[in-house]
Amino acid sequence: ATIVTTPRNVQLFSKTRGTNIDTQIIKFPAIEAGLPEGCENIDSVTSPDMSHKFIIATKMLRQPLEQLLEEYQPSCLVADMFFPWASDVVAKFGIPRLVFEGFREIKLTRMQLADFTLQEVETDFSKLFKEAIESELTSYGVVVNSFYELELAYADNYRKVLGRRAWHIGPVSLCNNDSKDKAQRGKEASIADHECLKWLCKKKPNSVIYISLGSMPNFSDSQLFEIAIGLEASEQQFIWVREAIEKAMRQILVGEEAARAKALGEMARKAVEEGGSSCSDLNALIEELRYTKCVIDGGFFILMLIKSLIKKKMLPKTT
Repeated sequence: ATIVTTPRNVQLFSKTRGTNIDTQIIKFPAIEAGLPEGCENIDSVTSPDMSHKFIIATKMLRQPLEQLLEEYQPSCLVADMFFPWASDVVAKFGIPRLVFEGFREIKLTRMQLADFTLQEVETDFSKLFKEAIESELTSYGVVVNSFYELELAYADNYRKVLGRRAWHIGPVSLCNNDSKDKAQRGKEASIADHECLKWLCKKKPNSVIYISLGSMPNFSDSQLFEIAIGLEASEQQFIWVREAIEKAMRQILVGEEAARAKALGEMARKAVEEGGSSCSDLNALIEELRYTKCVIDGGFFILMLIKSLIKKKMLPKTT
């Protein structure tokens, strides 16, 4: 197997060293697309104008990828859904293209969306998303970050009703049993992941808010300040995930606020040493699904499964 990536992204795959996986690097045309040198992933995009140029740059990867495929003659290509042109590339070489979709579960229904999101206005992203959907229909199949026993109804519908191929390879987060490697996979966090998980384990169920604004939106210092002050006033425990959050907090937290934030941070770091319950609970869920013999009927099955896990003390009992 070979991973094709760019110079600034290769470090994300450094954990694969020691395995039978090769890494091939192709140049990312940042400057050619009008982007700053080194802007090779969405985390580096800081404005709508850069987003437009970034999409253009990803399309310019087509030629170097074709040259690589011609040299190595692979048996298939697994490409992210946001490289819709990959289907046309593999057609030239007569090999199948599999689509990998990184989206997670849907949290909002269409009725819950704000009015402005329902307007039929074409943007760079909506156009790319449409191309991605059309490209998937012409692909050989999809690679899914899940497992069949968890979503068998949807898996069967996708295969039998829609007539599409799907391979369930997940959860990929459990591919390595080494806890240190799990905590350090990909980009390094500003705090130790395992310490954060242990801090969470000390909290009551449903008592901590997880806040993630994503990598695309851009917020001013005043907006970040409003969010921070609102969270502080709510007296609600929270985890705030944001790129360059340390720099932002230094700008908006001064005086007593800075001292309080530092004290809370020290308390969190000293809470425990390592590990966390999230991975073990997920393992328990998978094992229960694998070995439980029962009739699976939507929500009823899930309800019975949760009760079983609580009884076995694999999940905390909540009210």
